[in-house]
Amino acid sequence: MVNGVERERGGPIIPAMRYRDAAKAIDWLCEVFGFERKMVVPGEGGRIAHAELTLGYGMIMLGDAETEFGKLVRPPSPPGLINTQATYVVVGDVDAHYAHAKAKGAEIVFDIKSQDYGGRDYTARDLEGNIWAFGSYDPWLA
Repeated sequence: MVNGVERERGGPIIPAMRYRDAAKAIDWLCEVFGFERKMVVPGEGGRIAHAELTLGYGMIMLGDAETEFGKLVRPPSPPGLINTQATYVVVGDVDAHYAHAKAKGAEIVFDIKSQDYGGRDYTARDLEGNIWAFGSYDPWLA
């Protein structure tokens, strides 16, 4: 336990995202950002009904936009790919994570930098326009 938070299982808040092509997004998120597949549930017509990906102690859930939950949550739309939220992920070695993501072709929207409040981070856009920030700052430990 760290600061009263059970870290072994991760936290109780798990982002749930929708993608136009969740199968492709799962492959991309694993290859580029280092996520691992915990569960992938196929849906009708070759779609992904539900998936769980982990990174360290964290987890995201995702699936195709053309599902029941997708009627409530949509991926960013062109042309501006404006998001209404972003996901921040604590990583152990942010410089190595940044170098890997950049080498794999992630669109870096804010380059890696040290923050005044502590830690280093960078911000990237995934293959469908979702915004991800990866950093060394862990607010649970601050």
